Formats: sequence, structure tokens, C-alpha cells
Amino acid sequence: MGAELAADEGRNAAALAACRTLAEELTEEGSSESRYFVSRLIPAHKDPPYKQEANFHSSKHLTTEQWTKLKSSFVHFDDPSFCEWIRNLKVVPPEKRRSCRRWDLNIDLLGVIEVDDMAGVEQRQNKSGGGKYFFCSGGKKKEVKKETGLGLSFTKDENFGEWYSEVVVNGEMIEYYDISGCYILRPWAISIWEIMQTFFDAEIKKMKVKNCYFPLFVSPGVLQKEKDHIEGFAPEVAWVTKSGESELEVPIAIRPTSETVMYPYYSKWIRGHRDLPLKLNQWCNVVRWEFSNPTPFIRSREFLWQEGHTAFATKEEADTEVLQILELYRCIYEEFLAIPVTKGRKSELETFAGGLYTTSVEAFIPNTGRGIQGATSHCLGQNFAKMFEINFENEKGEKGMVWQNSWAYSTRTIGVMVMVHGDDKGLVLPPKVAALQLIVIPVPYKDADTQGIFDACVATVATLSDAGIRAEADLRDNYSPGWKYSNWEMKGVPLRIEIGPRDLANNQVRAVRRDNGAKTDISRVFLVEQVKGMLDKIQQNLFDVAKQKRDACVEVLKTWEEFVTALGQKKLILAPWCDEEDVEKDVKARTKGDMGAAKSLCTPFEQPELPEGTKCFASGKPAKKWTYWGRSY
Repeated sequence: MGAELAADEGRNAAALAACRTLAEELTEEGSSESRYFVSRLIPAHKDPPYKQEANFHSSKHLTTEQWTKLKSSFVHFDDPSFCEWIRNLKVVPPEKRRSCRRWDLNIDLLGVIEVDDMAGVEQRQNKSGGGKYFFCSGGKKKEVKKETGLGLSFTKDENFGEWYSEVVVNGEMIEYYDISGCYILRPWAISIWEIMQTFFDAEIKKMKVKNCYFPLFVSPGVLQKEKDHIEGFAPEVAWVTKSGESELEVPIAIRPTSETVMYPYYSKWIRGHRDLPLKLNQWCNVVRWEFSNPTPFIRSREFLWQEGHTAFATKEEADTEVLQILELYRCIYEEFLAIPVTKGRKSELETFAGGLYTTSVEAFIPNTGRGIQGATSHCLGQNFAKMFEINFENEKGEKGMVWQNSWAYSTRTIGVMVMVHGDDKGLVLPPKVAALQLIVIPVPYKDADTQGIFDACVATVATLSDAGIRAEADLRDNYSPGWKYSNWEMKGVPLRIEIGPRDLANNQVRAVRRDNGAKTDISRVFLVEQVKGMLDKIQQNLFDVAKQKRDACVEVLKTWEEFVTALGQKKLILAPWCDEEDVEKDVKARTKGDMGAAKSLCTPFEQPELPEGTKCFASGKPAKKWTYWGRSY
């Protein structure tokens, strides 16, 4: 049973069975060493059940009794994760010897196992924690240095979902948590968030927006006050029902968003026109108890965001701010994350619950053929002002209701960046948001001036750091230069500098770009200027390539038949529409399937010419506008 589960993960039943047979033949039957070897091939580790099922699909069909019997057959270890162990293991075979038959066992990432000529060799773990030892029958014991596999098991084109999950973990962006849909954001991800936060926070302060913080908890009465609003979020609201062992008399909601948290106090603070505009923003977390396909950064049960909530005396002021904020969101995506987006307005059906209208920046993931809402800026109109009695007295002494906006972007931005730029080597980070823009790696050869090379690396980092470039040197002596190359490529560092004996002699460095692999020798005399120029080129190239790929997916069409064909080809569809809600609902119903239904993504502000007499692609009625359609996250 263990072999079957392992084969399901490893996708090579014969190889895994051979591993087990070999281990049993080379050790006493049932010995701890044999059991240790075999246990590594099954999920006998501390992974939670949901994660074991995700990695070993056939385990979903096991009964509780079968699970207990299976796991009791193997030794349990303190390793935090079976997959983490596999991910970090690579066995390098010994050199061929005439006196022994040789087998090669290469374990590289998530149980992909290949076996050649299985016979005559036993692998043992060095108890001191050092390298791996191989014993060849009739041969001398040979020590082989332990290496760590760094490659990815899945390619972006062949299995996008698995590739994405692997990249965000191996790239040290997230770690899985023991509550499904929740993730640990590691420093590599948080640093990206902080860079965007620094930019955005400074920009909204120029607009006289002030930061604040409201509690995480919401009373049921306040939450349900705006009926349309809460109906839009009701399925995702998490509730606190107990304190210790005692049931709460009144359950308390955890905020899915903060309109109903903040607006009772806007009513208290706003009395006259001199209290306006009121512009507040908070950087916080929210909880939305997603049940459909949790995905790190993209769709999680808890996430970080900023949410701005503003109140004005006139609709004109509110309308102006909506577009100002939307432009800042465009800057975050296009100028920082190097992701092309479309600014536009959502349909009535896709408008924020309880709002007047919603604008958004929309990105597109070519590999999956799905749009993704990047950030939203809503005009709430006066609906919330009416419900929460947010009134003011104008200069003439007349009573009126305020006009309100709310706007937000979240850590989803990071997931979109990974999806758009990442490749089969791992993350690819735009220089503007990379915590580390440049890594310096020494490349000492045998008999080289190692200390001189190390000193040159340190001096290079100092020079670049003084110029405002985020640079570090990787001087670890227990890893080879090749391993370091792969490690930093996985983490997406935009630029790598290599310094070897020849570079030291010629007073130069070799620069290697992460985005396209181009290599350039740079004189240390012009180092700062050249590096800054290369980082700018990487930033621009990432945007240009992403835009080219997105634009290649855009399909302009006018008929339902063309729409269905383009949807099947994972296109971003621009089609004329009559702007009727019933027609949009009909499109969703007619395209519903395993891949999800198509829907309107946004109506772009920049509208192509709409010739007189153009018909709606879905209804045949007179078209009023061009709108983007497609499947979405």
C-alpha cells in the first residue's frame, strides 16, 4: 500500500518498488534501516491530512483503519514534511568501478525517481549528518558529497497549477500552514509588499489621506445593516462563537472588509461641511473564508491589504478620487511589478456589493487564459451614507448626505507577479520590487587567490550598496558556485555578478541577467553606471515581454460562434455588448463548465470605435460598448 501511494506521488511505480526491494535485500528484513528507507517513500511525516491527500491522491480513498494500519507499518520521524525532505535531497552516484555493478538513484524534487541498473550498492546515511556513503560489493567505501536538488518538478506550460505552488514555496515566498487556505508569508514576499506599501502610502498622503486602524471584529447588527453589502459577503464571513469553553451570547464576525466597521463612526465624526472631506486608510488583514480552490496570494482565507474609505460633499469630488486612486494602482502593476493592466469599469453585475459603480485594473495570465482583478476603486454613492446616517450641513445650512468611496489592493499583487514573470527556473523578480536586486558570487578555481576573490566580492557589494542598489554577496563555502546560481535563480534575483580569477586579474566582473540569461563583462571602473542601466533594462524588458504575450492573447470578435471558439483557446476577448445584465447572466450560464464560466472582466476606458449598427455578440441587440470577457480567477 505504501508503494502504491509513493508511486502515485513519484509517477514511477517500478522505480519505487525497486527501491523498496533493494533496501529490503541489502538489510535484514524488517530492520530499522530498511524501514527508514521505505518510510521516506510514503507520507509518514507531520504533513496535515489535507496536504498528504494533495500530494498522494490515492490516499483520499483510504479508510481511517487503512490509514492507521499503513502508518503504523513505518517508523515515524521528526521531519516536518515528506515533500520538503524529497525536495532537498539529491543523491550523487559514486564513480564507476570495474569491481562492482553500479546503480544510480537520483531523487530530485517531490519524488521524481529514476533508477538505472539496480544492483550491488547500498546507500547509508552518515550518522554525523555529513555526506552520503555508497557501498559497492567488492569495492572500497567511497564518500560522495551531498548535493541539494534545486530544480522544479513541473513546467509552467505543462502543469501551471503545480508549477505555481512549487515556485512560491521553493522561491521562499510562502510556507504552507496547518489551516487550509492560510499561508505564512516569508520575508522574501513581505519585502515586496513593503516596497509597494512605501510607494502607495507616500502617494495617498500627498492626497491628504490619513492612516488609522479599526478593530478586526464586527457585531452582527452592524454587519447586517447594509443588506445588499452583507449578502455579497455572507458566504465568506467567519464568526467567533466561543470564548474558552463558553459560548458567546452574540457571535462576533471577523471583518471581510471594513465598510460596516468604519461607517458608524463616520456618522459620529461628520457633522458639517468643515468636517469634509474625511479621508482614511488602514493597512490591515481581512478574513474571507474561501471554500473554492485556495491558492497562495491569489485566493486565501486571510490576506493583507490596504483599504481606503473616504467621504465627500459632492459626487464630483468622489468621482475624481476614484480615478486618482485607480491610476496609482496602475503604477503599482505597470511601473513596479512590470505587469500590463487595463483600466476600466465593471458591469452592474460585477459592481461591489452596495456600491454605485466599480472601477478596476485587470491583468491577464496567458498560460491559463484567465483574467485577474488586480485592484478596485469603488464609488459607493450615497447608499452607505443613507444606511449609516452620515449626514452633514452645507454652507447654506442645508442638510445632505455624503458621497463615499472605498478602494483597496492586496497581496494578490504578488501572486499575479509570480504568475506573469516566473519561468521554469523559478521566480523572476522585477528590480523595483526585489528585496535583493543583485547577488555577487565568488567563483574560485583550484589554486586561485580565493581570499582576493572574496575581498573583491565584498568591495563590489559595498560600492553598489553606497549607490543605493540592494546587493549582497553569497560567501558560503559549503555550496558550489553552480548550486548558488540555481538557488538565486529560483529566488528570482534580477542580476547576478560572478567574480573569478580572470575577472580579478582584469579588474572586471561578469553580470548575468535573470530575465534572459544574457552575460556581460563589466569593468569595475564603470560598475555602478552599468549595473543601474542593466536593472532599468530588465525592468522594461519584463514589462515589454509580458505585454507582448498578453496582447497576443487578445481576440477582437463580434459573434457568439467566434466567442465560443476564442474562449476554448484561452483568449482575452474584446467584444461589442449591449450592456444588459440578463445577457451577461446568460453568457455565464451558456459557458458554464469544468473550466468555469466566462464573465465580463471590465469595459476599458479606452474604447475602440464602435461602428453604427454593431450588434451585441451574445444577444444580437444594438451594442453600446466594447467589453473584455473571459474566464477569471
